[in-house]
Amino acid sequence: MSPFLIKAIQFFLSLSLLIVLHEMGHFIPAKLFKTRVEKFYLFFDVKFSLFKKRIGETVYGIGWLPLGGYVKIAGMIDESMDTEAMKEEPKEWEFRSKPAWQRLIIMLGGVTVNFVLALVIYIGMAYAYGDQFIPSDSLKDGVYVTEKIIGDEIGIQTGDKILAVDGEKIKDFNNVFMDIINGNSITIERDGQTIEQAIPVDFIATLLDDKDRARFLGPRFPFFIAEVSPESLNKDAGLEPKDEIVEIAGKKITYFDEVKPILDQYKGEKINLTVVRDNSVRKVIPVVINDSAQIGVRPGMPSMDEMEKRGLLSLETQKYTFAESIPAGINKGVNTLTGYLKQLKKIFNPDTGAYKGVGGFAAIGGLFPEAWNWEVFWGTTAFLSIMLAVLNLLPIPALDGGHVMFLLYEMVSGRKPSDKFLEYAQMIGFFMLLALILFANGNDLYRYLMGK
Repeated sequence: MSPFLIKAIQFFLSLSLLIVLHEMGHFIPAKLFKTRVEKFYLFFDVKFSLFKKRIGETVYGIGWLPLGGYVKIAGMIDESMDTEAMKEEPKEWEFRSKPAWQRLIIMLGGVTVNFVLALVIYIGMAYAYGDQFIPSDSLKDGVYVTEKIIGDEIGIQTGDKILAVDGEKIKDFNNVFMDIINGNSITIERDGQTIEQAIPVDFIATLLDDKDRARFLGPRFPFFIAEVSPESLNKDAGLEPKDEIVEIAGKKITYFDEVKPILDQYKGEKINLTVVRDNSVRKVIPVVINDSAQIGVRPGMPSMDEMEKRGLLSLETQKYTFAESIPAGINKGVNTLTGYLKQLKKIFNPDTGAYKGVGGFAAIGGLFPEAWNWEVFWGTTAFLSIMLAVLNLLPIPALDGGHVMFLLYEMVSGRKPSDKFLEYAQMIGFFMLLALILFANGNDLYRYLMGK
């Protein structure tokens, strides 16, 4: 099966699960409060449905347009824009006839289910998989800045130890990239001195300008040869894959990032490399350095287990009992929500340039791996569930947050907005959503055309 198809299946499976459960969050309280639900749909049924069946008073179906889903609640101005029914006298089983507090619970049901679903998934993942991470303070000789231009932009150099972002200690090195993106200041240790500096407001825009360089940080690692190029001047010199280069022209090296400054001194010259083969045999191999200061090999990286064995970093594995997995999963959910809110704040600030990274269906589908992986699938689904809940709470008419906003106004003021006002608000909200969808998917198309 092609990688694209595997991604697509994961995307539609995750999306369908989230939509059905979100709409179930509206459906169940509506039924509990004896409110008639006329339709329950996965995807939108513009003009026709792929499948539909009436059970009792509700038509259940699958639409052809995969932009979401909906429940059509009688007596409610929603995306169906069924204004004819609103001209009739309210009936006791209609949404508009129910007390405001019941209507509020019905409207909050969807996002509540999304938040609960994410926590349940994270709890299940904590119990099933546990946690494995690299403690940031375990990196023996700091970080490797793979892109110096971006490192200079934020003020991080190879060998620095990242201590904190926004004053909060970095525990898991795997999270440091997102912490920096969402943060405003960074604390580092360099040559025994602690330095705190501001993260540029437009740093996200800098990363988005060239996504190939966006992952500019990593752990420092030894120089292993992954492959000798067939076009290399040294293809017959005796170098082999898995060789570790430990000396260049008599100069000892520990990390790959130490190589380039040395090779720059020997362009076009013949020098000796000392390599370790099979973790024990040392060999001295004469090689020619080309005019670009390259040996002609593709570097590889040892496994994390090998890095730990050498004392270059530590790997911590945390397993949880079922009871322990509950607070661990909740903590993961809260941290994910907090991180996403920080991202959203940056997106709504034009100065950050984060809006350039807003993506549509292609970007979301890209979150899933090309090979089926249940751990990644569930982790991505939990994140999307939180994202869906937060976006639905935005105070935009046509979203749950817009309905909640008007209901809170009614409950505080004692005055209910007129049906005509709600109709106009729904139309405005619809066009706002359409504009957001076009913008997000337009970004996807632009990045594809520009090769970004």
